Amino acid sequence: MSIYEAPVTLPKRTTSLCHECLKPVEATIYEKDGQVWMVKRCPEHGVFDELYWSSAQMYHKAERFSYAGKGVQNPQLTLHDACPLECGLCDAHLTSTCLANVDVTNRCNLRCEWCFANAHAQGYVYEPTFEQLTDMLTTLREERPVPTLAVQFSGGEPTLRDDLPEIISKAVELGFIQTQIATNGIRLAKDETLAGTLRRAGLSTVYLQFNGVSKQTDRFIELKKKAIENCRDAGQGVVLVPAIGRGLNDHEVGEIILFAAQNVDVIRGVNFQPMAFTGAANDLAPAVRNAQRFTLPDLAFNIEQQTGGQVKADDFYPVPCVVSISKLIEAYTGAPQIEFSAHPHCGIATYLFVEDGKLIPINRFVDVDKFFELTEKIANKLNNGGVLRKPAALMRGLLALNSVVNEEDQPKSIHFKEMIKTVLLTHDYKTLGDFHKHTLFIGGMHFMDAYNYDVERVKRCAIHYAVPGGLIIPFCAYNSGPCYRDAIEKKYSIPLEEWERTRGKLRLEPLT
Repeated sequence: MSIYEAPVTLPKRTTSLCHECLKPVEATIYEKDGQVWMVKRCPEHGVFDELYWSSAQMYHKAERFSYAGKGVQNPQLTLHDACPLECGLCDAHLTSTCLANVDVTNRCNLRCEWCFANAHAQGYVYEPTFEQLTDMLTTLREERPVPTLAVQFSGGEPTLRDDLPEIISKAVELGFIQTQIATNGIRLAKDETLAGTLRRAGLSTVYLQFNGVSKQTDRFIELKKKAIENCRDAGQGVVLVPAIGRGLNDHEVGEIILFAAQNVDVIRGVNFQPMAFTGAANDLAPAVRNAQRFTLPDLAFNIEQQTGGQVKADDFYPVPCVVSISKLIEAYTGAPQIEFSAHPHCGIATYLFVEDGKLIPINRFVDVDKFFELTEKIANKLNNGGVLRKPAALMRGLLALNSVVNEEDQPKSIHFKEMIKTVLLTHDYKTLGDFHKHTLFIGGMHFMDAYNYDVERVKRCAIHYAVPGGLIIPFCAYNSGPCYRDAIEKKYSIPLEEWERTRGKLRLEPLT
């Protein structure tokens, strides 16, 4: 079968960074004691051995879905041998922008001890003008072969901008079909009208920082719950976003999912983000750092254990598994589609249904592997059959897809066969949206740091930052490794003292 490239066997060579000097170095990814590691050698600073994935078995399962995307037809840069030290999407980049991040401010109403990306810590205020933001959004919509369809406004704390509703409305006007804000939820909790205002402006999703269900893991948990209630009243969907650290809150991943399930009418999913090592991590001995590393397999196994086996580690698939669906729609319509061709080791996900208080993964009633195989085969037949034969070929393919669904085990709230048929035949994506309203998306995205940096992952990054000046930069290149964030924010910022002199003091909101 094709899905999607021939798996790469270990060991394999790649390019990483020396975390001391941040220069590119050769690296080897290899298997050891049932885990996957990366060893790299810097001529100046020596040899480093870093944990990459804690389960070789899950690594190889994800590798099966590796897929080199079509990249961008209008790259900002020509190919540079200095990758990743010169960024803007170049012609070596393999994945178009599936989700764009746009930082609207670095002001924040919290001062978390682990956060370095805020005005108080940096000593300057980065806050693009409305005109600059419009230019950034326009650049994303001009990307080819597929204009960017989803944007997340982040920071800092985006709700501190009074013109946030206008920014969201501008994104909708420019053609974005998915708009999100990444927020700590404090203002959503304290201003009962804000969720409704943002919803009416066109906001699709509140991406809510949510690190646990107890005050020990999230000291603002009651405010987070109030923010969720206000979103519920406004009909505003929420995705919980826990940053997970070993020994900090990894014991609550199951409870976070159960909390989401109890509020499935408003919570659309949970997107776990294992912590990356930055800053003070340089002071950790390598053995300590690797012992504290929490990888995506660790997340999956913790979820299995803490949900009593309702959700199993084997239920999770890598992001590019869904490429066959994009290929099928593209083959039938003739129109380019977004391909989620991220690196197979960037993220994992599954879908859960909640029925009678139980969690039912989609794997319980859909043969997921066979589904992806069949959708790819149908796509190939459509590509080879000519325009006039496409409707008949698609119908035969849909009949074949019936064999992957066990309707007896299917939750009462979903008719999977009919949903697939409607989406593929009529391109009615409202049906797909309704599907999401009856499910919980459970995902994990492990962003890189300088220790486990893999240039092959950067080349396939699907989450990009748009910045002033017209550049689009892969997420991990922007935030870690080369870390373009500091230079770009300084270039387009004003000193904190000047901001406070002309616009008033930056104040932390009282949190009681």
